[in-house]
Amino acid sequence: MSTGIIVGIVVAVIVIGVVVFGVMAVLRRRRLQQRFGPEYDRVVGERDNRRKAEAELIGRERRVEDLDIQPLTDSARASYVGQWTSIQERFVDVPADAVSGAQLLVVAVMTERGYPAEHDDQVLADLSVEHSGTLDRYRAAEEISQRAAAGAASTEDLRQAMVHYRALFGDLLGEPAETGSESAAVADTSEQLTESDPKEMAK
Repeated sequence: MSTGIIVGIVVAVIVIGVVVFGVMAVLRRRRLQQRFGPEYDRVVGERDNRRKAEAELIGRERRVEDLDIQPLTDSARASYVGQWTSIQERFVDVPADAVSGAQLLVVAVMTERGYPAEHDDQVLADLSVEHSGTLDRYRAAEEISQRAAAGAASTEDLRQAMVHYRALFGDLLGEPAETGSESAAVADTSEQLTESDPKEMAK
């Protein structure tokens, strides 16, 4: 076999390898974009490097695979729904306490499902793997909760926090994914909170 033929074969193998690598990278990117949604763009923006961002997201997937994440039993789900209803009813008289209760209830559901909840940043990273669709709403609720603790949140802010917490709460319970701008359950929560507190909402 001549040197020219050998060189040609080597070049062809290299070209094929580059093409295959490129196709695999594109497929990996699309899969991550579909799974993580807006979280993909957020991480890419923070890392300012697509490869590092994708490596981080893949690392999140591997970590969550090693966690013992389990669905709720029917009885546990019913219990949590009842607790949410009670917390929501408290919003009329003590909105800040209701938001605090909603926050604690969401954490309780996370813990029962198998998500470690000790470190905020890690909680967000773990949730992003299976609950990316409601992650930004959870971030918004947590930000409002922090402002509420400092006495800097309005009643409307607190109502929004309840609606945002309800989105992740429903997602963790395994309710159908949202359609349109809000799921029926979240929209119902929003309407109930608005209608139940006319004096406060008028301020």
